[in-house]
Amino acid sequence: MTDSKSPLANNHTNSHKDLNLSIFSKHLKFLDYNSMSEAVAEMGFNGIDLTLRPGGHVLPERVQDDLPRVTEAMKAFNLEPNMICSSVKDANNPDHLKILEVASHLGYKFYRPDLLTYTKEEGVLQVVEKAKTYFNSLEKLNKKFGISASYINLPGEFYGSAIWDLQQGLEGLSPKFIGSQYDIAHASIEGGTNWEIGLKLIKPHINTIVIKDYIWAKKNGQWHFEYTPLGEGMIDFKKYFTLLKAYKINVPISIHTEYDLGGAESGGKPTIENKEVFRRIKKDVDFTRQLWKEVNQ
Repeated sequence: MTDSKSPLANNHTNSHKDLNLSIFSKHLKFLDYNSMSEAVAEMGFNGIDLTLRPGGHVLPERVQDDLPRVTEAMKAFNLEPNMICSSVKDANNPDHLKILEVASHLGYKFYRPDLLTYTKEEGVLQVVEKAKTYFNSLEKLNKKFGISASYINLPGEFYGSAIWDLQQGLEGLSPKFIGSQYDIAHASIEGGTNWEIGLKLIKPHINTIVIKDYIWAKKNGQWHFEYTPLGEGMIDFKKYFTLLKAYKINVPISIHTEYDLGGAESGGKPTIENKEVFRRIKKDVDFTRQLWKEVNQ
């Protein structure tokens, strides 16, 4: 049973509860803290999935000074300090410990840790075993700070992209302290029509979600995936939301707008007007909230 004081309290609950939406701050890197917070609130988000990593909105070495500043700006516009995307990986690294200490103190509940990768030097199951040790150390650390890690399934040669391997690493651990940041687009890219099986497998461990959409495109004779606005790609969001409601999964969601925002999608200064960037992002917010209301369990 989920503790009422845990990061997951009131998340795996009523499937018809309003969604808690954050925007991945990478796409608004061209804005200062106040301007970003104001724009995010106006677009209809509940919070910001803040990049706290090298090159992010908050640099790790400035966490004690800048994380309180951006948090204050967020709260001024009634946004929640909820999610951060970090490079935290080493439970014995004092810089990583400081990030969790400061974030937890300011009320952040979830952070994305650094990723493990498959290499030619290690067997697949060796990496899976290494991940178990990694996750165990993070779980102990997170218990100390009262915060939860959310490991994302990134496509490619990353541990967790196949979902089954991530489930093995998380087996026996509490999503109250470490779990899955489930990305439906990445799961579909890697799993094709099999993503529903992966979702069913990983569902007890999901403590945050990333939403994006994509298509496959062919350029120069090579197939690759391209991100699109929500509802314009290959993800069957109606089926996905139906399953989330059936599984009673309603956790914080980070919307990643990786499609054309005039360069802002990659963390750059946009070549289009700011208001057009915001209009495109708000379209994703409206799509998500409206479809969630329409989908029946």
